[in-house]
Amino acid sequence: MNRRTLLGTGLAATSVLAFGTIKGSAVGTFEITRSDADWRAMLSGIEFKVMRKAGTERAGSSPLDKNYAAGTYTCRGCDLPVYSSEAKFDSGTGWPSFFKSLPNAVGTKQDRSLFSVRTEVHCRRCGSHFGHIFDDGPRPTGKRHCLNGVSLKFIPA
Repeated sequence: MNRRTLLGTGLAATSVLAFGTIKGSAVGTFEITRSDADWRAMLSGIEFKVMRKAGTERAGSSPLDKNYAAGTYTCRGCDLPVYSSEAKFDSGTGWPSFFKSLPNAVGTKQDRSLFSVRTEVHCRRCGSHFGHIFDDGPRPTGKRHCLNGVSLKFIPA
């Protein structure tokens, strides 16, 4: 190994640690899988960007942020029930926020993008990106599931 190879390898490793992995859909094997072409056919542009490429919708753009009706929020990608309106609260962030998910509904992974380490939350059945979980939520969990509204559908009670 010469100095150039050593320096290049060190720079690449440092970049991954500093910037995290390239954003993309959740890592893993899921019950429901589709090709990118199939996802693009069923989702709008912003839905695909958020759900399949871990993008973020503009704060305040989702009508679900201010929705406090009784009901269930489901994954837009596979209709799995993922959050109850009973766990929803106004975080003041401009994104729908919940203090917990429904049992066996979501998966998480470490997200090292944007010069920080965060916990990404995604659908456990199809891997669609929902948002991130932070430790500044209300009781009883102290968690804030800060979600993209375009990743969800609301089903009234």
